[in-house]
Amino acid sequence: MISQQKKKEFYRALLEKNKAYEGMFFVGVKTTGVFCRPTCPARKPKIENCEFFETAQEALLASFRPCKRCKPLSHPNVVSKLVQILVEAVEMNPEKRWKDSDFKKLSVDASTARRQFKKRFGMTFVAYARARRMGLAMKQIREGKAVIEAQLSSGYESGSGFRDAFSRIMGTPPSKSEGHKVLKASWIDTPLGPMLAVADEKALYLLEFVDRRGLEKEIEQLRRKTKLPIIPGKTKPIQQIEAELVEYFSGKLQEFKTPLAPVGSEFQKRVWEELKKIPSGETRSYKEIALAIGKPSAFRAVALANGANQFAIVIPCHRVINSNGELGGYGGGIKRKEWLLNHEKH
Repeated sequence: MISQQKKKEFYRALLEKNKAYEGMFFVGVKTTGVFCRPTCPARKPKIENCEFFETAQEALLASFRPCKRCKPLSHPNVVSKLVQILVEAVEMNPEKRWKDSDFKKLSVDASTARRQFKKRFGMTFVAYARARRMGLAMKQIREGKAVIEAQLSSGYESGSGFRDAFSRIMGTPPSKSEGHKVLKASWIDTPLGPMLAVADEKALYLLEFVDRRGLEKEIEQLRRKTKLPIIPGKTKPIQQIEAELVEYFSGKLQEFKTPLAPVGSEFQKRVWEELKKIPSGETRSYKEIALAIGKPSAFRAVALANGANQFAIVIPCHRVINSNGELGGYGGGIKRKEWLLNHEKH
């Protein structure tokens, strides 16, 4: 999370159109819904209407779309025709899930698109398209506004683009979900970045960092297994976990009490229960977890179950490391894993 001091520094650079900050940050403008590079020639917003991001992907997931004036997804002073074509195609149909046949229709080589986006922006084109699609759905969740307000502010006067993007990820258009049994989703800001919480009135079903790779598939699996749509809103479990996360990050809480409703196989649930037994400030290896559940040779299966955990931080999969002492993988990113372990030790 960008500190207040950094925000002030970035805002000064934005006002001065300081070229030295190109590539260091992007700014999302709340009043227009676009994100820009530091040297954008557009009129400068007030600081309270700015959100700063280190990567374009973070800005996209926070529901901002690229500015047409400064073209933040184009290399400074170089506007790639391929990038222009693809970005414009996404904006025309942001809910689309891209396939090889879609690239052929645009006379674009899929591998070239992937390579150019990865080299310049640190993410593939498919990851960009996914982030834009997720950003539309996250906008409704984050702001909790009425459906029509979200549609109009997203730039879709007919409502179809927003509604399709939302329903493909969350299950059904929000307006059709009211009055039926549903899961509710809410955006929670934390020092390590925004998280998505999904719950019913009794328990939490999912808690993940918004930029987690594979989050969209995770939501789809949850919908399929529960047979329930997901709409924006808050429930008592969401309010409880939000309060507990504040306590956790301030160093005042070590054990979460929010009721959970894990969706998984019996083996996965056994692994997750064992993870909850790891004391704060300590770590275990995949092999040690396998031994603890009576399956000493199943450490690879344990690693898979660890990666399938739907409750970041609460079920502490970040406390599981490799036998050689290396951190290993983490769905929320290695930097977050390292931060969480250091936080809990101190």
